[in-house]
Amino acid sequence: MSDLRYRLFHNAGLLAAVGLSVLMFAIYVGNHPAGLSAAVVLTAANKAVLLALVAMAQTLPVLTRGLDLSVGMVFVLANCLASTIVVGTVGEGLAGCLAVLLVGAACGFLNGAIIVWGRLQPIITTLATGAVYYGIALLVRPGPGGDVQSDIADWATGQVFGVVPTALVLLFLVVLLVWLPYRRSVIGRAAYAVGSNEQAAYMSGVPVERAKLTAYALAGLLAAASGLMLTFNTYSGEASAPIAGTYTLNSIASVVIGGTSLFGGWGSAIGSIFGAFVLRTIEDLLFVFDLDPLWQPLFQGVVLLAAVSLGAVRILRIRNRLEFFA
Repeated sequence: MSDLRYRLFHNAGLLAAVGLSVLMFAIYVGNHPAGLSAAVVLTAANKAVLLALVAMAQTLPVLTRGLDLSVGMVFVLANCLASTIVVGTVGEGLAGCLAVLLVGAACGFLNGAIIVWGRLQPIITTLATGAVYYGIALLVRPGPGGDVQSDIADWATGQVFGVVPTALVLLFLVVLLVWLPYRRSVIGRAAYAVGSNEQAAYMSGVPVERAKLTAYALAGLLAAASGLMLTFNTYSGEASAPIAGTYTLNSIASVVIGGTSLFGGWGSAIGSIFGAFVLRTIEDLLFVFDLDPLWQPLFQGVVLLAAVSLGAVRILRIRNRLEFFA
């Protein structure tokens, strides 16, 4: 297999997600009454980045052949916590933001610790811890409400130079400062090895435990970052189980649409970001075409089924798994 062919094959899911998201967004702005205006792009970006960050969070455990069902609950917990402590002066607000992110990372680390040292299945573990995080969110914010530091919130949901949405800039920085260093690090490569074959990775001296712990800790951090962004958008917090469940399920769908294998060892957080953009744009398309919102799950299901089917076709065409790396 030539180098170019291998790269195209290896990034087929990512390229498909990018192409589909661009096509769908072009259709959206082409039919929007305001067209491709700064306000339309800003609104779409602020909504899409929320799911994109949660999708990135889900990608990391999936690469290790795990699944984090608590990302939505950590997202909601961070939203409730931020609406309580990200207040006061700008300095106090920034300190509150740091605290929220640390709480998210601690939640993720707890997930990883139970999975690694408790030797429990990721699905069962994160389902249980997610319920705990939701309970804490209810304690922090029994009812909807709260506030947030307005200067930070206005900046985070505004535009850079009056053109580029700040949310997209922040998402780019997360990719640049978190995902790319992680992907190229020893621990990041170990996560791929663990997802491909954990036993073989362990026998080869790969730091399996550290790879899992890091993946889940970063997942909690990214989910908390998304919850923080939600607070900046809404100026309030709410311990909503339906919202948490929706973001969890959509994060898994975004991962699949972005070309990451649920069997682990294959994929990219960047693909998950574009997968999230696809799902968010479906909602926008229903709006501009004045279709009933009840159609949204149908269209999301069709897109998800197509993504899964393409991945299955790719695997079925391979007679020998070594062809992945030939």
